[in-house]
Amino acid sequence: MISTTTPTFEGHRIREYKQIVFGEIITGVNFIKDFGAGMRNFFGGRSQGYEEELINARTQALAEMEQRAAAIGANAVVGVDIDYEVLGANNGMLMVTASGMAVVVE
Repeated sequence: MISTTTPTFEGHRIREYKQIVFGEIITGVNFIKDFGAGMRNFFGGRSQGYEEELINARTQALAEMEQRAAAIGANAVVGVDIDYEVLGANNGMLMVTASGMAVVVE
């Protein structure tokens, strides 16, 4: 499966447009990561725990989107967009959504 943020693929012709596909991941950040991030926020520096959680959530959302595209007969996704959202004010839930147009390319 090929995924790209661009509307086309260089050197490939889009033969068929299927439909918009999504991959959504909602993940919680545990107390230890929250505590570590709070300390880094106070003293300065990067929060490795949050960064790892974000990378994992993004990877899972993209994989889910690609699986849904394959399930409807697509072999690529164009116009991929990734959105991040924090759910609630203090509950530590992160939502990552990947979306794009599932297509068949030659």
